[in-house]
Amino acid sequence: MSKPQLLIDTDPGVDDALAIMMAHAHADIAALSVAAGNVGLDHTVRNARTLRELLGASFPVFPGCASPLVRAPEEDAAFVHGADGLGDVGFPEPKAAAEGEAAALALLRLTRERPGELTLVALAPLTNLALALKLDPALPRRVKRLVVMGGAVTGHGNTGRVPAEFNVGFDPEAAHVVFEAFPAFDLVDWEATLRHAFDDTEFEGWIASGDHRAKFFQKVFRTARDYNATHERNGVLAADALGMAVAIDPDIIVRSETRAVGVELDGRLTRGATVVDWARRLGRPAQARIVLEVDQLRFQAMVRKALGAA
Repeated sequence: MSKPQLLIDTDPGVDDALAIMMAHAHADIAALSVAAGNVGLDHTVRNARTLRELLGASFPVFPGCASPLVRAPEEDAAFVHGADGLGDVGFPEPKAAAEGEAAALALLRLTRERPGELTLVALAPLTNLALALKLDPALPRRVKRLVVMGGAVTGHGNTGRVPAEFNVGFDPEAAHVVFEAFPAFDLVDWEATLRHAFDDTEFEGWIASGDHRAKFFQKVFRTARDYNATHERNGVLAADALGMAVAIDPDIIVRSETRAVGVELDGRLTRGATVVDWARRLGRPAQARIVLEVDQLRFQAMVRKALGAA
């Protein structure tokens, strides 16, 4: 069976790091397009290059948008991921440089070169994708699948604005553009992440039995793990890894609901919230397959392999 072909838009980020390790273990990575989000663009691009070097891979890294489409960001996630996005470990400068082509242009070019082949995995704020769509609205017709890690479908977000999830809340206008443009996509939200946390003791066992990838992740995860432990986040949370699992193996989905999903752009308290038409009242096309439950044992096995602990 051929491996999934993945085009990954990312803002590494600790959980992005685990997701990219999973992609390398289970699929073929066509490229990483990189946005600002968890931390600034200089850091996220460097972190993508660090991950490429860790994995001994040669996929291209394309720098993208350094800020949201319209408004300046209200917050980043350095307090979770560390100021450099990878736990402030202090990794050396990666040897191979990033590409000179802008991420949005690379997304368009690669999907033109390989129409219908690439699964687009969105692990970051959706700025790069939105810009690509504004340049070429035909992009969705060339993508095999779109999987978005983002949103909080019943308002239990993880930002300073109560209903908002970070990726959507960082650039709500970009999320609006993407959600309106794609007629069908899979949505893996923050609340699904909370339901699919890993047991701490089990995860420690995977790290102990893993290879150099596990040792790397243990180092970078320390800051995020300490934050989660002091903010009522139980277990090991891996949002982007969950999104990646759905991208690699859609059959891992056990329960889902397909509904129309939009993004609140103007609310004083709710800007960046994902709004789901659960009762189908609005008469809008239901474009988002909301992933509610995955096969946890299969998810765990995918992560163990990515850590060299399978």
